[in-house]
Amino acid sequence: DPAAGGEDGGGGPAAARADGLAGHAVGNLVLCGLMELLGDPVAALEHAGAMLGAVGRVLPMSREPVGIEARVRGADPTAPDEVRTVRGQHQVAVTTGRVESLRLTPTAPAACAEALAAIGAADWLIFGPGSWYTSVLPHLLVPQLADAIVSSPARRLVTLNLAAEKETLGLSVADHLAALHWYLPELKVDLVLADAKAVGDPEPVERAAESLGARLVLAPVAVIDGTPRHDPAALGAALVPVLGADR
Repeated sequence: DPAAGGEDGGGGPAAARADGLAGHAVGNLVLCGLMELLGDPVAALEHAGAMLGAVGRVLPMSREPVGIEARVRGADPTAPDEVRTVRGQHQVAVTTGRVESLRLTPTAPAACAEALAAIGAADWLIFGPGSWYTSVLPHLLVPQLADAIVSSPARRLVTLNLAAEKETLGLSVADHLAALHWYLPELKVDLVLADAKAVGDPEPVERAAESLGARLVLAPVAVIDGTPRHDPAALGAALVPVLGADR
């Protein structure tokens, strides 16, 4: 529309809107549309699940918008010792520096009531696999969620990633577990599940697991082509005996 974006279609609101959507997953855009339509993230997620015939529920940490900020050392390669604030889930996920601290904005959002109820009723709470700073750790930064995780009668399992991502470059496998303790010192874990090849020397990972009260379980859970991706069938096979075991 020339009236919106100029004769060449650039520089106006239409172009800005298109640029703002660039790089986003289609699923996220669908969820945004449903949230605008229904006015509630829980209702939007339930509707999306029904559309896909999904089993189970996906619940948000909070019903209010929550942002992520990280203090990153070396975010600018020309200033490797400088610490900068990086804002936004995507920007933190693709940062080229080392994340030194993480926070939410606002710092104490109200937790989703349905999520709190699910945590209290769960048999197991499973952390990971996923982007450590932008998907796993944020749950520990919502005060009500953190309290619910600590006080839940459920057992707790951490599934470790197969390789570092941009946001966790420089972190060892054991460092991933140490980060859980750093952001929620009261967290106790029962089991840590990892792929033996990804772990390498298991001793430091065993020590890190023990510091959380956990036992390390090693199993072949990666795809066979060598890429750092979990094989859903292999991961499921590794989880079945673990989740079905008596206390």
